[in-house]
Amino acid sequence: MEVESFADLEAEFMERVSAVVWCNLATVDTTGRPRSRVVHPVWEGPVGWLGTRPGTLKEKHLAANPFVSLAYVADVAKPVYADCRAEWVESVAEKERVWQLFKATPPPLGYDPGTIWKAPDHPGFGLLRFTPWRIELSAFPAEPRIWRPS
Repeated sequence: MEVESFADLEAEFMERVSAVVWCNLATVDTTGRPRSRVVHPVWEGPVGWLGTRPGTLKEKHLAANPFVSLAYVADVAKPVYADCRAEWVESVAEKERVWQLFKATPPPLGYDPGTIWKAPDHPGFGLLRFTPWRIELSAFPAEPRIWRPS
């Protein structure tokens, strides 16, 4: 069942992703094969943020294909899927803002990125923005609720 706006499923989306915290992130490698890893995004409304290291295979994959799929599965009958376009954030001001968002978001979803990286402007800190083109909340056996931004 399609929903008109993100607001129609935002509360349940945030409840589910906040309970699971970690999700599977799938990218496509440079030869077209899928590659998965577990990551910890923080959501700000319909936008996901991921602190990560630059210079990884993930960076190489996203350079070839910026589309990713995130899957949260705490209950196999109620997974959450967020299919997104990923983009690297280069703005130090935005990195600092999201760094503070990570710290201000209550645990377990929020965390202090300073325990992993030195600072928002450090070259070892990369920031990915996930902009969904589709979010699905499944609730088997009911029909999934799907939001696609216009």
